[in-house]
Amino acid sequence: MSFDEEWSAARATATATASMRLNHVATGPTSPTAPADLELNQDHIGAIGTEAYKLHARLSTDGKHAATATAEAASALSKENFASGAALLKANSRWESQVKTLVAACAHISNGLNYSLSSHHKEEKELHAEFTASKIDTLLK
Repeated sequence: MSFDEEWSAARATATATASMRLNHVATGPTSPTAPADLELNQDHIGAIGTEAYKLHARLSTDGKHAATATAEAASALSKENFASGAALLKANSRWESQVKTLVAACAHISNGLNYSLSSHHKEEKELHAEFTASKIDTLLK
């Protein structure tokens, strides 16, 4: 199963789980220490997005620092008819593929969280405006 397929399956499961949690009502007494079903902490989400961006930047550069030396070593081993040359080249190719996947995933996480924060902020402003307008309408009647 590819990374994209696994990611899609994980997102579908998380969405279904969140939907089930949001669509039920607690049936017992609640305590002040009981966690909320849905909580959005913009500071935490912002911090996670920032770390994902930093990881993206680091992986983009540091994940490739040995590529040239590895390719040269693989070429030299292959010229001397060592089977390890082809194996090293294959390992380097796989490494580069995995780094690209991780870089893309970090970008996806960072961009998704940034979108969520800005979208949530916009919705909060719209709700505030609607509630304010409804209060004014009530007072005018």
